[in-house]
Amino acid sequence: MIKKIIISACLLFSILSYSQDGTSSPYSYYGIGDLRFKGALENRSMAGLSVAPDSIHINLDNPAGYANLKLTTYTIGGSQNTTKQKTNNQNASTQRITLDYLAVGLPIGKFGAGFGLIPYSSVGYKIESISSDPTINSKRFNGTGGLNKVFLGLGYKLRPNLSIGADAHYNFGGIETINLEFKPLVAMGSREMNVAYLSGVNFNIGMMYQSKIKEKLTFFSSMNFSPESILRSTNTRNIATVNLLNSNFDVQVMDELENLESVRNLRLPSKLAIGSGIGETGKWLLGAEITLKNKGSLVNNYNDFDNVGYERFTKYTIGGFYKPNSKLFSSYFERIIYRAGLKYEKTGLIINAQSIIDTGFTLGLGLPITGTFSNINIGFELGRRGTTKANLVQEDYANLSISFSLNDKWFVKTKYN
Repeated sequence: MIKKIIISACLLFSILSYSQDGTSSPYSYYGIGDLRFKGALENRSMAGLSVAPDSIHINLDNPAGYANLKLTTYTIGGSQNTTKQKTNNQNASTQRITLDYLAVGLPIGKFGAGFGLIPYSSVGYKIESISSDPTINSKRFNGTGGLNKVFLGLGYKLRPNLSIGADAHYNFGGIETINLEFKPLVAMGSREMNVAYLSGVNFNIGMMYQSKIKEKLTFFSSMNFSPESILRSTNTRNIATVNLLNSNFDVQVMDELENLESVRNLRLPSKLAIGSGIGETGKWLLGAEITLKNKGSLVNNYNDFDNVGYERFTKYTIGGFYKPNSKLFSSYFERIIYRAGLKYEKTGLIINAQSIIDTGFTLGLGLPITGTFSNINIGFELGRRGTTKANLVQEDYANLSISFSLNDKWFVKTKYN
């Protein structure tokens, strides 16, 4: 049954990952958009903490985790996102539903493998500046698209308490931006349309280690590293005079003034994540993690401005979980996993000399499916990104997420008596 579910979900996920608007933030204009991927929901509910091995959940951040799987695991996750945006004199709110990831993990003796599809970043904004003054042009900026990842990874258990792993990611996607400018009360205007097709490969290596401190107390640690990689961007730019047809900004092209093609190599920055924690295996965990990314070079032809700069990405995470009773036949409520976490993140983006900061807290529940090792995970995230200083936008967001982690035994030979 799980194999049929996987095939159906893969087809649905592949279609929807292209059609969905993954963000509604003006900050997605910069670089390759908003970085959406934050790991599997089990880890996201702990603000992204991913230091402990797990035998029935896939760790999408650290490939060393594949080696700890005991059952074939299929997981799919999605979110409902609500954001309130405000400036010094305006307010707006948006809602969207997104699919966040699809993955399968396979235990193979001391090895473990994982593969799947992840929408990695999203571009989605619509900004208008409408003027009634005939001397000031009205403008509209619109952007869509993003970057997706297909990944394949392998983990290996060197020792019972030490595992390593690596995975490869193929990145692909497209970004389209349209800028319209026209004079009030005049149907004629200009349009600049930029389309970028993105592709490239990057790698990730990881390690997970655990050591007994006392009979019921274990020290956990993890590390994963992604070296810098190239993201090839094939760009087209079209500039034309247009006729504005209606208030929805539909246009008719009157004359193409310029049509340019170019290729630009962007650089995905290197990333290093180090974490540690203490706890009782399967019972509780308290840990911390730091993630660092270099600046990279993700500025493309259409989003290079003097008032925009980049710095090192830094994220601090504190989180953990608690499970009252891990025995399969204990009461249902005692087998629920409770998760929580806090994060502080410097996104690496600087606008008008202001670093864009993202802070928030997370809560989550792991609800067991009776009679199995499978579970339904529910997560909630409340946070704030940006600021109203320097004419910028502050975003207060609330994310409600759900995922399914389904377990089964594959490659087991049927025996008959």
